[in-house]
Amino acid sequence: MIPFSVLDLATVPDGGTPADALANSVALARKTEQLGYTRYWLAEHHNMPGIASAATSVLIGHVAAHTESIRVGAGGIMLPNHSPLVIAEQFGTLETLHPGRIDLGLGRAPGSDQATAMALRRNHASGDRFPDDVVELIGLLQDAQEGQQIRAVPGEGTNVPVWILGSSLFGAQLAAHLGLPYAFASHFAPDALEQASQIYRERFQPGVTQEPHFMLAANVWAADTEDAARRMKTSQQQAFINLRTGRPGKLPRPVDDISQVADPRAVAMADHALRVSATGTEAQVAEQLGAIIDRYRPDELILSGAAHDNTARMRSYEIAASALRGLAPQRASA
Repeated sequence: MIPFSVLDLATVPDGGTPADALANSVALARKTEQLGYTRYWLAEHHNMPGIASAATSVLIGHVAAHTESIRVGAGGIMLPNHSPLVIAEQFGTLETLHPGRIDLGLGRAPGSDQATAMALRRNHASGDRFPDDVVELIGLLQDAQEGQQIRAVPGEGTNVPVWILGSSLFGAQLAAHLGLPYAFASHFAPDALEQASQIYRERFQPGVTQEPHFMLAANVWAADTEDAARRMKTSQQQAFINLRTGRPGKLPRPVDDISQVADPRAVAMADHALRVSATGTEAQVAEQLGAIIDRYRPDELILSGAAHDNTARMRSYEIAASALRGLAPQRASA
């Protein structure tokens, strides 16, 4: 059985507050830790009323303090928004407080619109420096060299595991070149998934790590009935449509029929983007996740699944964990 993990955007539900979202994240982290999930990652986004994980490193520390063993990290930090030194200090501090439990996933996108990116003091050329910034950051997390003038304290010598995140071929090439683990954002941008995974594996050169490690992101909406799972999914469908049509907001309440609240073309657009997903009962989710694993052969699976009701979301992750554990004996006997 491959490891499986959680990707959380700390979504703010319609009718709720950021405080509700952060409490929901802690509750889900504690639940998934009990269920045997490997990692709990949070993603940096800015100026979005429906996402409460903007201060990502702060939230990682909060979640880590309320859990005991699950790895907690960034999926990811949008490095062009920050100096490598600041991130090394932040994640070095997190690793110092929670030894052996912190991950640092790095992305190249701003995690916002262009106006917000400028408000973050993000230079238009900062994305072009991403490879150099990654190398600088890794160096700051390693043992200091003799005569090194700039040092991250805390940070140096912590060797916080660094991942490259991406939804295009650029990240795959960079991760392979630097010998880093790679996570692909196929939960919302799956078009280059197959080619990116192939490039990463074929071009991987031992570097920070000696073997390639490919993580695939998938959505999951699992419930005790198929209708309940499909209803849960409609919140994410609506949120995606709202974002892509310039109307970002809080996570909408679910509906019985998505066609009642969205144009068929918009639904088709959302479903295309969200197609690396599993929706339904435990048996249906097992079949769908099994097909994803068989096709793309990831070394690890990270599951995302926004839901308006956090109790339903926790139940979804419980069903998904059971479904994934059930796949192992099937493959062992095949």
